[in-house]
Amino acid sequence: MPVEYREEPCRAALNRVSNMPFKWSLNPYMGCAHRCTFCYVRGFERRADRPSGESYGRSVRVKVNVAEVLRRELASRSWKREVVAIGAATDPYQPAEGRYRLTRGCLEAFADARSPFSIITRGPLVVRDVDVLQRAAPRAEVDVTFSVPTLDPEIWRRTEPGTAPPRQRLRALATLVAAGIDASVGIAPILPGLSDKPELLADVVRAARDAGATNVWCNVLYLQPGTREHFLEHLARDWPELLPKYLAIYRSPYPNRAVSAPVKDEVAALKRRFAIADRRERPLEPEPAPEQLSLAM
Repeated sequence: MPVEYREEPCRAALNRVSNMPFKWSLNPYMGCAHRCTFCYVRGFERRADRPSGESYGRSVRVKVNVAEVLRRELASRSWKREVVAIGAATDPYQPAEGRYRLTRGCLEAFADARSPFSIITRGPLVVRDVDVLQRAAPRAEVDVTFSVPTLDPEIWRRTEPGTAPPRQRLRALATLVAAGIDASVGIAPILPGLSDKPELLADVVRAARDAGATNVWCNVLYLQPGTREHFLEHLARDWPELLPKYLAIYRSPYPNRAVSAPVKDEVAALKRRFAIADRRERPLEPEPAPEQLSLAM
């Protein structure tokens, strides 16, 4: 089925968030054509009484004026230049970005405002904007995370149906790192009984090291209502033998430490084994903000 794109202006660009490692988020699009079976946003969509099952991602809202609204918000005297997470709810480099270029417009606004941001994406299209990232990084903190849950082709095809192949993402990461950009790999979500096998985790960490990733982090699958029903439906179709295991360990949205801790420990050990570190030849260090310079004079 084709994706419907709805061009709708927004009143606000920045979203204040809670219970996350960042205070602000920005999503140029709402809805995501990647349609990953495990996407945690399905849970938010269900609570908002919007489609969270098979029809999620078939309609994408395009915030056609988001870059202009963002410029006004960043110019406000009340803006404290806190880090903004781009792509926390929908991928900023999903296919629509090739046409609308809204994410690029937002990055240009951040660069002009000398305001920090982070990006998380599964989209190799981010390499198109390496020039803007290079302009922004010396002005404020900038980092990019590529989500690479697995390199296994079967798991990828069945759980991330609308995304670019994982190795394409790693090639994009290598391009950014070569340009001096801080780019890491997020192994998330790790799927118990599937992508948590030590050899599969090692494949990702090794490939991240070879691509020059500045860091690697991980997280285990989170299944809140909305995501849970959709993911388990696909699990029952693709790996029915694992359904009893999931029903046992996902009695709550996040598995207990007996399940999650060994996986995180394994990834930590792999980071040490493959010596994951920031090896950029030309790291782009942020310049002091104008107000900091004036105080130092």
